[in-house]
Amino acid sequence: MKGKLSLVATPIGNLEDITLRAIRVLKEADYVLCEDTRVTGVLLKKYEIEAKLKRYDAHASEQTHLNVIDDIKSGKQIALVSDAGTPGVSDPGVLLVRQAREAGVSIEVIPGPSAVTSAFSLAGISGNQFTFLGFVPQKKGRETFFKGLSSYKEPVIFFESTHRILKTLVSLNDHLSNSKLYIARELTKIHEEMLIGTAGEILADLEAEPIRQKGEFVVIVDNP
Repeated sequence: MKGKLSLVATPIGNLEDITLRAIRVLKEADYVLCEDTRVTGVLLKKYEIEAKLKRYDAHASEQTHLNVIDDIKSGKQIALVSDAGTPGVSDPGVLLVRQAREAGVSIEVIPGPSAVTSAFSLAGISGNQFTFLGFVPQKKGRETFFKGLSSYKEPVIFFESTHRILKTLVSLNDHLSNSKLYIARELTKIHEEMLIGTAGEILADLEAEPIRQKGEFVVIVDNP
């Protein structure tokens, strides 16, 4: 059998959000490359998938890439997953895909859940365009990032963590106090909610209820 690299999308929260095709590909894989074996292990256990797990994150070495490509060339079926969502979208995987393509090996994508499109759908914003910016820079370029948001006419979507959401709201209030925000929190999980208002309004809400500062956030900025 010809070897192949399969890019498999996994649930972004609710483990039931996985396709039948993804389950089949994971079961057939000789091994699964993943960011965190503990996280992926929970998913595989739920669906009784016994595939071998190998850690693959942003710190993967050049030798790791070469070994994976050699395995594919030898006929192995290898699946690449991230902790949540689609590999290569704001997480590791881009370099491996690029090198695998340059090496001429077969690559396929198994589509699935997306925090970006899920948040946009839940927001109910009119229009058919948006810009996705990934994660907010942690240090260098952070101020420039927020200053640049005002130049977008279409909605802008980015990710933020529980540790920096308040800091981000302060920056948004400084630079875009009149823009409407749609912030999806804990998408597909038990405490899923959509926060809507200005940065100042949402900041006040989260400061009043610290428990709502926890979770994963998808922020949508809709400039006036």
